[in-house]
Amino acid sequence: MNHPCYICGLGSCIPPRVMTNHDLEKLVDTSDEWITTRTGIKERHVLENGVNASDCGLNAARAALDEAGVRPEEVTHIFVATCTPDYLCPSTACVIAGKLGISSGSGRMGNVMCMDFNAACTGFVYGLELARNVIQTHPDAVILLVATEALSRRTNFSDRSICVLFGDAAGAVVLRSDPAGALWELRDVLCSSDGSLNELITIGGGSACQISEGSVVGPEWFISMQGMAVFKHAVRSMTDESLRVLERNGISLDELDLFIPHQANLRIIKAVGERLGIDENKVFANVQHYGNTSAATLPVAMEDARRSGALKPGMKVLLTSFGGGMTWGSALLA
Repeated sequence: MNHPCYICGLGSCIPPRVMTNHDLEKLVDTSDEWITTRTGIKERHVLENGVNASDCGLNAARAALDEAGVRPEEVTHIFVATCTPDYLCPSTACVIAGKLGISSGSGRMGNVMCMDFNAACTGFVYGLELARNVIQTHPDAVILLVATEALSRRTNFSDRSICVLFGDAAGAVVLRSDPAGALWELRDVLCSSDGSLNELITIGGGSACQISEGSVVGPEWFISMQGMAVFKHAVRSMTDESLRVLERNGISLDELDLFIPHQANLRIIKAVGERLGIDENKVFANVQHYGNTSAATLPVAMEDARRSGALKPGMKVLLTSFGGGMTWGSALLA
């Protein structure tokens, strides 16, 4: 039996501290005009010292749970999409579960499965695919999917090509097979990757970085990106994957109510929209306010679009994203 999967709650968390382009002018040789022209970004938000990805994700999770009318003890699975976890171990999902007061035996099904995964900026779309597959085997599951990033912690603020692009944020959704209170049905998801392109975007700090006590952190610790190659692949992959998911569901571009692409760069957003031939009034962008928040960009954009009135329950919505790996994917909501 094929069980439907519904998004029943949506939440986001934006750190209050704002870093504008003018703030960056004081750190590196750049300008507001240069950043805006090339990226469309005017400002980004960054976490305060002592506030971590789990804290931001926790706030987004609570908002999503509240809207869904779900108590923490009813959650059966917590999946966290992040490439900037609090720790390599324990998982940020376990940290968030602890902060929600979820412990062994407290869940509705006895115990809660907690797991982090890393698909970089495509993490939210990959998480939707994980969630809908879990629901096929566990139709009573109540899944909390959190996308949270603390990219400022892995940004070299002396690298002017990188530090202008990224920010911190979190978004979360609650998914289940029960249509009661549903905002959207998750109609379909497609996820892809090409590991031969793994060097196009990197963040070090794993076991490949052999660090001993007292070591000086080198450039490999920070975000690195081959911008032009990433741009070309991002536009092509998001366009192709979007067309694939629409075609296999028999939905035309004209039938879409809203298109929400990964908020990495305004040039990429516009290029994908133009290649698809989507009316620019149906393409949502908020990258100017937040920069690229990696896995969090899509749920944050969904929440912003809803607050602005551009996104309403039941709308046909196309999501798409790309990220390091390289990974990419698209999801269809209705």
